[in-house]
Amino acid sequence: MQNTDRIVADRRQTAATRRDGAAVSRGDEWIAAAADSVARQVVGRVVVCAGTDLVDVDDIRALLARQPRFADRHFTPGERAYCLLERDPAERFAVRFAAKEAVLKALGTGLTGVALREIEVLRRHSGQPALALAGRAAALASAAGVHSWMITLTHSRHLAYAFVAGVGQPS
Repeated sequence: MQNTDRIVADRRQTAATRRDGAAVSRGDEWIAAAADSVARQVVGRVVVCAGTDLVDVDDIRALLARQPRFADRHFTPGERAYCLLERDPAERFAVRFAAKEAVLKALGTGLTGVALREIEVLRRHSGQPALALAGRAAALASAAGVHSWMITLTHSRHLAYAFVAGVGQPS
């Protein structure tokens, strides 16, 4: 059995029962399957840094209403165009803002270290999100040994969540 398969099998076994020995629900099975998928993507790669962020969508909605230039200052033209396709773009702006903050956390800069427009959340043809860094953000990532990024986004009407991992070359 390959190392990746063994790790995935261990995760599946761990997820198959709760600590009290009871069987898991269908929702728990879905979470275990998602964990399997993430494990397969990460095993064999060197995760140099990771960051996560959770944003309240209503806060972003209110911010967009109070400060119309907020979107222009913090999002690239491509991001704005994608977000504005929706009647209520707040969810899409919020999840992209969460991703940008997650990248800043991963790089260890804090909110003042990099302009948010230097971090762009792209959408591949498959629908999968991707990251593109420019300027100081790209320089910091390179200095940290990050060669690519893994990103996952999710949002509801109320919350937006992002997780990013900076991946380096195995030594």
